[in-house]
Amino acid sequence: MKKISVVINTYNAEKHLEQVLTAVKDFDEIVICDMDSTDQTLEIAKRFGCKIVFFREEKCSYVEPARNFAIQSATHDYVLLVDADEVVTPELKNYLYNLLAEENCPQGVKIPRKNFFMRRFMRSTYPDHLLRFFKKDCCNWPRTIHSQPTIKGRISKIPAKKRELAFIHLDNPTITQLINKLNNYTTQELEREKHKKRGVLSFLFHSSFRFYKFYVIKQGWRDGIEGFIYISINTLYKLVTFAKNIEQEKNNK
Repeated sequence: MKKISVVINTYNAEKHLEQVLTAVKDFDEIVICDMDSTDQTLEIAKRFGCKIVFFREEKCSYVEPARNFAIQSATHDYVLLVDADEVVTPELKNYLYNLLAEENCPQGVKIPRKNFFMRRFMRSTYPDHLLRFFKKDCCNWPRTIHSQPTIKGRISKIPAKKRELAFIHLDNPTITQLINKLNNYTTQELEREKHKKRGVLSFLFHSSFRFYKFYVIKQGWRDGIEGFIYISINTLYKLVTFAKNIEQEKNNK
């Protein structure tokens, strides 16, 4: 039987880590790639018998630069990459092992994820497919924020209707946390966005469509006032990114 390594990048991840590790303890290997945590992260990882490696190439406020190092630290050919606030369901575990037993197993699998806000499941962001299961030697992860890996080979996708196979995202951010993340991530986006053409009409179209897509098409209206607030903050992401790029252009003149 083919084996699976679970890979988790961590930095001060004690809040949910025990629950996350409990859910994956029956996989063949758990690799913790830590970025110098100062809380109880490493103590929890040691208690679960995890293989622990450290990424110290650079200090950054997002995880993508450490992804390739973490993945290549795995022992087995297939890797399930899990964030330190995501729970793998028993159904997903069984699904992945059964998939490996098939003769024509794909080199990558996109997995849905359930997101929450104010303790309410957000329909507007489901299925939020993430390419998180792949053959290690076929994967390359870009270093830019919010990137997904490139995979050499066939990629399959778990249908959204199979909700029992979705990651459960334990992160249930407060509004303050969302705004802080927004401020950090939009700053990190500047490098990726710097060559794109920007104009007021383009911004109005893209931000309006973003709100319409998540609130109407993806039925965020069904998530009540919590859904409206969540989508509004996510739409604000476009405005802040746009504004920071304009600011940067003016400062560079």
